[in-house]
Amino acid sequence: MFKSKSDIFLLDGATGSELDREGVDVGMPLWSANAILEAPEILKKVHIAYLEAGAQAIITNTFRTHERSLAKAGMGHRAKELTHKAVDIARSACEETNQNALVFGSVAPLEDCYSPELSPDAQLCEQEHGQIIRHLVDAGVDVVLIETMCNSTEVLAAVAAAKKFASDAWAISFCLTSNEVGVLLDGTPLLELLPHLDDAQFVGINCVPAPMLAEQVTYLRSIAPTHMPIAAYGNVGYADDEGGWVNTDAIDPTKFAEYAMDWVKAGASIVGGCCGTTPTTIAAIHHLR
Repeated sequence: MFKSKSDIFLLDGATGSELDREGVDVGMPLWSANAILEAPEILKKVHIAYLEAGAQAIITNTFRTHERSLAKAGMGHRAKELTHKAVDIARSACEETNQNALVFGSVAPLEDCYSPELSPDAQLCEQEHGQIIRHLVDAGVDVVLIETMCNSTEVLAAVAAAKKFASDAWAISFCLTSNEVGVLLDGTPLLELLPHLDDAQFVGINCVPAPMLAEQVTYLRSIAPTHMPIAAYGNVGYADDEGGWVNTDAIDPTKFAEYAMDWVKAGASIVGGCCGTTPTTIAAIHHLR
């Protein structure tokens, strides 16, 4: 399902980063979800830009449409509405640009992607992830993508919810520490989680600096079942200890694309961009694939 004729399936880039460049308010607590309310046409424009750059799948702007996140802005009761709107916008972009493109429904960590200690307990995680997964499935996504996962308890809870409500139409991608290979931010080895992921459409790594991703992909490919596709979509940089952002040479789309080809050589068949990437980044990968 996720292999093109050249055996590389191309995923879109960072919708939130591109919305910011377009002048949309992406401040907390709504973050990129604000675009669903205030700038739906710009959101659609961003999706279309990635599709025109060569993306074969786009990720819905639902990274912060969990009820928990929306409640911080007094809009928890609008979780289903905003999730459905985000999916409708993504689907409309595909219909206008590439009707064969897939829509992946983004399911993010319930709290901060880089703070695994903030994850709720297992029961709450399964309950809250189950809600957004049901919303995404009801809205008609092709695949539920549980992404940027950094806490093993939350991983297992989200996977349990996906198996219950998304059947076999789900995938998962992890946020890993830069200090070790194959280890979540909470210290859990990926090897411990893989037995629970056999029926995923694919398993991936995202939100890791592009220059560091090939080593992680090599390891994941070595421990994952041979039939399991591997996804890799990295960042152009990384967050420093002061909460700032440091770009690597991957800020250059051509250099990022070269890194992406390294991920393919390491075993990934699904590649794309995460934080800081642009449609130009995706176009550069498309040119090399």
